[in-house]
Amino acid sequence: MKHHFLFLVFFAFFFSCNSQSQNFRVMFYNTENLFDTINDPKKNDEEFLPEGIKHWSSYRYYKKINNLTKVISAVGEWDTPALIGLCEVENEKTMTDLTQHSLLRKMQYRFVMTDSPDDRSIDVALLYQRNKFRYITHEDIRITFPKNPKKKTRDVLHVTGQVLTGDTLDIFVCHFPSRRGGQSASEPDRMHVAEIVRSEINRIMKNRKTPNVLIMGDFNDEPSSRSIAGILVGNDQTMHNLFAEIEKKSDIGSYKFQKNWNFLDQIIVSSNLLRTEKAFHVKPLSAKIFHADFMFINDKANAGKRPRKTFHGPKYEGGFSDHLPVLVDFEWIK
Repeated sequence: MKHHFLFLVFFAFFFSCNSQSQNFRVMFYNTENLFDTINDPKKNDEEFLPEGIKHWSSYRYYKKINNLTKVISAVGEWDTPALIGLCEVENEKTMTDLTQHSLLRKMQYRFVMTDSPDDRSIDVALLYQRNKFRYITHEDIRITFPKNPKKKTRDVLHVTGQVLTGDTLDIFVCHFPSRRGGQSASEPDRMHVAEIVRSEINRIMKNRKTPNVLIMGDFNDEPSSRSIAGILVGNDQTMHNLFAEIEKKSDIGSYKFQKNWNFLDQIIVSSNLLRTEKAFHVKPLSAKIFHADFMFINDKANAGKRPRKTFHGPKYEGGFSDHLPVLVDFEWIK
């Protein structure tokens, strides 16, 4: 009788919560070189081939797929995220293997991705659950550098769809140019990409009455950097970086370089999505870096721990990624 009563209490509680609002989790993750083992003559993928310097085998590839699946499942807790932005993925085969040939298959993910001219042959992708997000269209935003026409980088992925409330959501998945050559020398390239993305956002805000914009990515810059704070967010209060305050308070970031943690991976939303009276909105204080114990290893060269990587320098480590995922929860009200 007691067990029956507890079951009824639990059922009533669950039904009450479910009838009022439901969570919609969004995740971004830099996968650290998710390459398949097949040579693509059009891409610079020789490093990640069985005969390449990484000795990239089918075993290592599918271990990588399974590791990413483990992280995604852990981030989802009771359910996997509704939307997952990924970067450093090679091609559609890697995304098909991740969504259809792993334990994620039951979650019915679909994906869209870019086909960039990037020198390292890596792209960005968005995974979405069709029962939570209705895909409408997408575009690859090609990045060119007028002062250096030969320079190549990743396209920005812009996906438009609808959430269960009927609200339109515009999503930008980014992987900004690296810090190769030093922060100061490389910063103008990231500022240039940020200006291109911001111009697209301005266009959306001009054309939509209630614009809902979400930007996620590895920006290779901090929330306080000029490309983020000065351009993507700006001073007009139309965009809000969910990780700007977390950067000031957290003792870790999403990426560790030597002894220092950096906040390279972030999620930025239009201020309209912060209004809790809206049917679809950011759940307050839900943005965070995901860091489960199984993702870490002792940092022998520096203090504390670091992410357990696929490769630590030339050494195969068999881990997850050199980055940690970031996430935020949205609530939608029936």
